[in-house]
Amino acid sequence: MIRLLNKILGRFGASPFGGLPFGANTRGANPRGAMPFGAYERMLALRYLRARRHRFLPSAIAGLSITGITVGVMALIIVMAVMNGMRAELVGKIIGVNGHFFLQPIDTPMTDYKDVAAKLETIPGVKRAIPMVESPAGISSASQQTGALVRGVSGDDLKRLPGIEGNVRQGTLEGFDASGGLAIGQRMADNLGVRVGDTVSILTAKGAQTPFGVTPRMKAYPVKAIFQFGLSDFDQLFVYMPLDEAQAFFNKTGEVSVIEGFVDNPEAMDDLRMQIEATIERPNIFTDWRQRNKGFFDVLKVESQAIFMILAIIVAVAALLIVQGLILLVKDKTHDIAILRTMGATRGAVLRIFILTGVVIGVIGTALGVGLGVPLALHLDAVRQFLNRVFSLNLFPAQYYFGLSQLPTVVERHEVVMVAFLTIGLSFAATLYPAWRAARLDPVEALRHE
Repeated sequence: MIRLLNKILGRFGASPFGGLPFGANTRGANPRGAMPFGAYERMLALRYLRARRHRFLPSAIAGLSITGITVGVMALIIVMAVMNGMRAELVGKIIGVNGHFFLQPIDTPMTDYKDVAAKLETIPGVKRAIPMVESPAGISSASQQTGALVRGVSGDDLKRLPGIEGNVRQGTLEGFDASGGLAIGQRMADNLGVRVGDTVSILTAKGAQTPFGVTPRMKAYPVKAIFQFGLSDFDQLFVYMPLDEAQAFFNKTGEVSVIEGFVDNPEAMDDLRMQIEATIERPNIFTDWRQRNKGFFDVLKVESQAIFMILAIIVAVAALLIVQGLILLVKDKTHDIAILRTMGATRGAVLRIFILTGVVIGVIGTALGVGLGVPLALHLDAVRQFLNRVFSLNLFPAQYYFGLSQLPTVVERHEVVMVAFLTIGLSFAATLYPAWRAARLDPVEALRHE
């Protein structure tokens, strides 16, 4: 920024004065030393920011500009933190239910799934591999019916699923394999009107083969457990049954349809994929969590970018307050500028005074915005709860925000730095035109019209 500033100032002459006021001697030395702004330039720039009658308060123009920048920066930081938090929370819940990678057989059924799962768990970075039978089906109670995605999984593996572990709200998973019962989501249980111990029926089109074709199959099962993932869509969708029961019900005897894997670092799937495929040594369809949920995360990314652009425009509008404020300041200080010019100040010196005034406004507004925005973002859920309690509000109800019990926020350091530099850069750009107008002011014409 300083280099750009020096290029602009070069059009008005490199030295700040044709002759310094106050009788200063500049012979053989740069009157500003190594500083980009001279001492009296800094003094005047800061003086123009203060109110005339109150030494320690900003002027109305400066105050409005600083407030606009502060609010814009705060809004950017808080909204970006919420978007980051929502993404992190949803990613954690989604991959806690669906796994990080999926292996499906090609051509030949996966009857050696136990060996494949054992090999996968020997790979460094792979935490667990869970064989499943997975199929869409219908589920009904005495009064309601809905669609479901039925997953056949052993009781031990079901307990190891991150989305299930610790989230069983009713019933138990003990003896799951022997019980012949089902585990369903809380929202599905509410919609079907069932509780633990009630009976539901599973219907599939993949029934017995007869001379007339495949016939549908229906069977009644008791509800063994009710879980709650925290994502309403998943709580409405998934049904878990014992693996051997699912193999028999969906005509998958001795085989599975997919192996779900969980890894230590979901972001490192590209590196693990080659190791996984080399280890299992069989044709397969490999899908990771990013591919399976690509549409969902693309929507989140587009929303985040759109919100950032909208809020960046708000910051730009706040920067326009600096333009307007400095133009008014130049008009108000026309007499002062004329006196400075007649005392020997160059156009470059006048230019620097008003550039510094605008940049200081931008820096103060940015510092206040970051200083207020980061703590608010980190404690936003506490602020939400306080407002709800004091004013009897219901801000961000869980049922409209993916069932999240609290408002998650994640403040990324690089995003805060980016916002700060963007704002200061816009503030600097906003100063150029008013400062240029001030520098071009003819002192003779200015004094003539006083």
